[in-house]
Amino acid sequence: MSASPILSAFRQALTEAWAGGAGALMPLGFFAGAAVLVPLGIGTDPDTLRAVGPGILWVALALASLVTLERIFQADVEDGALDLWLQTGAPASMIAAAKAFAHWLTAGLPLAILSPIFALMFQAKADTSLLTHMGLYALGGLAFFFWGGVGAALSATVRRGGLLISLIALPLYVPTAIFGALAMSGGPGSTGAPLFLAASTLFALAVAPFAMGAALRLAAD
Repeated sequence: MSASPILSAFRQALTEAWAGGAGALMPLGFFAGAAVLVPLGIGTDPDTLRAVGPGILWVALALASLVTLERIFQADVEDGALDLWLQTGAPASMIAAAKAFAHWLTAGLPLAILSPIFALMFQAKADTSLLTHMGLYALGGLAFFFWGGVGAALSATVRRGGLLISLIALPLYVPTAIFGALAMSGGPGSTGAPLFLAASTLFALAVAPFAMGAALRLAAD
């Protein structure tokens, strides 16, 4: 099996992710909007903000990951690129995984890197735990983009399938969001939550590419 088609798909996805000048800006705008507006709605009490902050940021991260997913496979179906990918003999699952990973690098990783700034808005302590939380956001965001890729592959033949992607992907996001928020809460069960978060991400990396590959084969038929 040649890695060339997979690398080509990866490079193409990086280019597509920045198509129209969007890139990470749209997800970042959504993420920042949630982080700014929620404190305005629930008040400025530090204890309240500190308690709800992790959960709010995980929900915002999950929703922000959906912003760019509609573009991952739809253009390939419309212009015939998907048929060319499949004719190369490279596994469809690997091509799909490469494209999902490229979108995470473009949109998901910047959100994780900037997450400490938004965590401070929810009165998080300015210490080394922010770096730990940044790693957890990056890990969970990877699962979000791969599960979202499943929704994108299943709706690749649907015009403006953003709503369908959300309906498919959001239920799959639930375990990752729960374990991620629990890992940052400091409450009962938070000690083992990072391990469960890592397990949920590994499960997504193991299962989602095959689901995306199967969906893309159906879209090409």
